[in-house]
Amino acid sequence: MSEQAGNSRRAASGEPMPDGGPAGNREPARTGARAADGDPGGSKGDPFLYVVVCAAGVASGVGALIDAALRRDWEVGVFATPVAMDGFFDTADVEARTGRPIRSAWRRPGEPRPFPAPDAVVVAPATFNTVNKWAAGLADTLAVATLCEACGLGVPVGVLPCVSDALASHPAYRASLDRLRGMGVRFGDPYEGGSAAGGDRRFHWERALDLLERH
Repeated sequence: MSEQAGNSRRAASGEPMPDGGPAGNREPARTGARAADGDPGGSKGDPFLYVVVCAAGVASGVGALIDAALRRDWEVGVFATPVAMDGFFDTADVEARTGRPIRSAWRRPGEPRPFPAPDAVVVAPATFNTVNKWAAGLADTLAVATLCEACGLGVPVGVLPCVSDALASHPAYRASLDRLRGMGVRFGDPYEGGSAAGGDRRFHWERALDLLERH
């Protein structure tokens, strides 16, 4: 995590993330990435990554991203848009991998915060709808609200879009990318998350983590 992001989070200690709550300084990353003592909100000191999953067909492979993050000594908490929760990925498998519940709905008053505040956020796959709402500040879901606030707190955010060429040509989408980049959001290869070189259009999940390591 960058020093700037850490300072932003500390300065914002009175402004909790939608479901995260403020977190104090963490020790350097250590091995393992499961919640301590079975407490969903606990942390063993490893940096905490929010993974935001949107409703695209490739979302079924999000386990690859989670496994890669765990290998890099991240703890992981998953947010999903309500539509993504409706069969776009195996929710039980994701919860088993992370050891934490998936967050999609807002907490009710009095409910505990299940995740600590993030050290970084990854959005993969990021859809046309989510990118545009995020850029416009339309926080009508927990997932988008979390993204909006992450930018305000200076938390590093990496994005792998999954948007068709036709939708990606829309002026509103291009404007949204420009706005989010201006806010410091880091985007991977456009459209389908893969490189166009050699016709390779696979979704390269681990590149989302690479984006967070840029200086």
